[in-house]
Amino acid sequence: MAVALVDGWHRGVAVRLTTRYEYLQVIDRFHDIPAALGDFTHHILLGSPDHWPPHVAGHPPAATLTFVLLDRIGLRGGGWAGAWCITVGATACVAVLVTVRRLADEDLARRAAPFLALAPAAVWMGTSADGYFAAVAAWTVAVCALAVTATTRRRAGTAAFGSGLLFGLTCYLSYGLTLVAAIGTGVLLLGRNRLRVLPFVAAGAAVVPVAFTLAGFDWWEAYRLLVERYHQGAGGIRPYGYWVWANLACTVLITGLATAAGLGRAGSALVEGRRTLPALWRYGSRGRAAGAREQVAATRLAVLVLGGLLALLAADLSGMSKAETERIWLPFAMWLLPACAFLPRPRVWLAAQAVLALLLNHLLLTGW
Repeated sequence: MAVALVDGWHRGVAVRLTTRYEYLQVIDRFHDIPAALGDFTHHILLGSPDHWPPHVAGHPPAATLTFVLLDRIGLRGGGWAGAWCITVGATACVAVLVTVRRLADEDLARRAAPFLALAPAAVWMGTSADGYFAAVAAWTVAVCALAVTATTRRRAGTAAFGSGLLFGLTCYLSYGLTLVAAIGTGVLLLGRNRLRVLPFVAAGAAVVPVAFTLAGFDWWEAYRLLVERYHQGAGGIRPYGYWVWANLACTVLITGLATAAGLGRAGSALVEGRRTLPALWRYGSRGRAAGAREQVAATRLAVLVLGGLLALLAADLSGMSKAETERIWLPFAMWLLPACAFLPRPRVWLAAQAVLALLLNHLLLTGW
């Protein structure tokens, strides 16, 4: 919130989600929600009558419905919408730390915590709806981690269903967030209940798609039309050969140089941990020597980070993320940040992260 308020309440928070590109422009077109959902795909293309603004057309309707429902309960306008995105988005850090603690160990989670708090990504987490999306995606993974490490069948099943429910919602907030499945797969591999929880995850994941389908919204048709709309606009102008590399450069800015260094050490942890592979997939570390426990925990954290990196690279290679990735890739960038737990001299790296975030926020006038 402090970072957003550098530009003042009005420009920094209240009007960010009210521009001609944003969700709040179409609130009045959702007075009949079922009818709007059934008619949603008819307004995606630029040549269609009353075509949706870019961000509405570029996402499944759960994104827009979030702000419609906020308006319905009396939290109207850009100020409330911005406060929602900042508050919910900030919890993404908590979700990542919960996951790291459950699947690696608490020491690594504590070492990662300051880097999550001081990540330059905070500049775009504030009042960008993608910060809200990042939080839902992060809690999808975190609840899955709780499921695969639960000590009773009932807790495992309940958490797994909740994770699936959140994953279904995630897919209806942003098409690209289906790639969160790469991170979730890593979580399932690291948990002891992986096979037991899969049916519950699948059942939960079906709820939101079934509800939207019954309401008349066709996810696959909407995505096909979105690809066409994307190439009608800026996506058809921006060169793939440039942005496939420039996107990665922007990712260094939102995650910081410390994360780039941490990723190298995470790779080393994976290589060094190959000897512990038999123990890697068995949750828990009782009975092992301290050095072996630390090695297994480090390797497990590296697997989580690798899942986030694979999701990000898949988004990059798809060609559907050309520019604007400083906000679009927030859900993936959050899972790169824990790699900073591997860094020595953390205070120096933390200072570098904070300085970069402040420079970005004070020297650039961002569009979100």
